[in-house]
Amino acid sequence: MKRNIFWFVSLLAAITLALNACGAKPTAEPVTLKIAVLRILDALPMYVADQQGYFIANGIRVEFIPVASAPERDQIIAAGQADGMITEMTSTMFANREQVTLQVVRIARAATPDQPVFRVMAAKDSGVATLADLQGVEVGISQGTIIEYLYNRLVEAEGYDPNDFPTINIPSIPDRLAMLNSGGLKAAILPEPMSSLAAQSGSVVVIDDSSHPEYGYSVLTFRKAVIDQNPGAVKAFLAAWEQAVADIQANPAQWKDLLTERELVPAPIAGSFEVPAATYFLASVPSEAQFADALAWAKDKDLLDKDLAYQDCVNGSLLP
Repeated sequence: MKRNIFWFVSLLAAITLALNACGAKPTAEPVTLKIAVLRILDALPMYVADQQGYFIANGIRVEFIPVASAPERDQIIAAGQADGMITEMTSTMFANREQVTLQVVRIARAATPDQPVFRVMAAKDSGVATLADLQGVEVGISQGTIIEYLYNRLVEAEGYDPNDFPTINIPSIPDRLAMLNSGGLKAAILPEPMSSLAAQSGSVVVIDDSSHPEYGYSVLTFRKAVIDQNPGAVKAFLAAWEQAVADIQANPAQWKDLLTERELVPAPIAGSFEVPAATYFLASVPSEAQFADALAWAKDKDLLDKDLAYQDCVNGSLLP
């Protein structure tokens, strides 16, 4: 009897060990990417991807970290508290001036010949109607950013000298809009949808980047450490983004409620604002020519004192 019990226990133990050896190993938790996000139109594909379940379907989790300003966003990224963000080419260059810490992995949103991203707006009753009228007139901008870069390049492209077009530094977009509406500024550069909100108050479009779309674009940037450690997760993020862009382009009106829900469009124009689907590009990164032009501008403005390599700052290898 004792011998039979011994053999039974031994057999049971052997079966248990065999089952454990043959069983599935614990599945690793999906990588979570943290994205610092401003309330801007450029972020729409991320929210579409989240709503449609594309991040989970591609094997990752995404946590959105709301930020109130570009400086706050940049500080969170620099501290390693977020992995990626929507920003601009020049800010990526500035972060890489000492060592490469950020890489552009995708164009987030860009102007087209039919749909602008940024507009130069003139205040109601300012007497400004054309670019020529802005000679000698201070225009509200954000210095050292794409806003200033864009204004300089638009002026040059239209045959004028940027030195004849003074600017005043007003970094906050809401402040710029408020001053434009109150008449404290004769003109200001505003991104969509704030430019549409200004138009509702009587401001007029002087010029926008649809006339020279190569200058008006934002980028999706990740910390290089994150790319090096989890390239598959960044690839998965970009694959989900791509699916979302396809959805936006296929049916722009479907996402109007999401714009309102995520507060990407001011309430006064939420009902009339149309999703600018064409500005959400399929997989692409800034060209070498675009990079070189932004770098030349930054050096000319003494914002950078050294050259940077395109391949260090732009990484297109992760695109689907």
